[in-house]
Amino acid sequence: MFAETARGGALDRLAIGLSGLCLVHCLASAVLVAVLASAAGLLVSPVIHEVGLVLAIALGLVALGRGVVEHGYMMPAAVGGMGLGVMAGALTLPHSGLEIVYTLFGVTILALGHDLNRRAAI
Repeated sequence: MFAETARGGALDRLAIGLSGLCLVHCLASAVLVAVLASAAGLLVSPVIHEVGLVLAIALGLVALGRGVVEHGYMMPAAVGGMGLGVMAGALTLPHSGLEIVYTLFGVTILALGHDLNRRAAI
């Protein structure tokens, strides 16, 4: 059953959805920081970002790794891995507009990798 679900691109769609949630989180955090500095402190907590990155890496390994095994194309995994690397690099930056830009850039690249993976499986 898991193999059928994975073959249908469900993991990639889930990962793209998670990337979308990350985009919403980052944008909402930026708005909340500007409007409600005290409430936004929780959303920009390093723990949330670290847990999110761990989830993204785990889901990326499963979905993109499965794609390499099934369709044999390395490009989706390479693109997704680059996105994960940019996201991880953004965690090393101080909380600022630059961190948000790098995170959004990494999330977008990761979502592209998952979309390429989904398309290659068709």
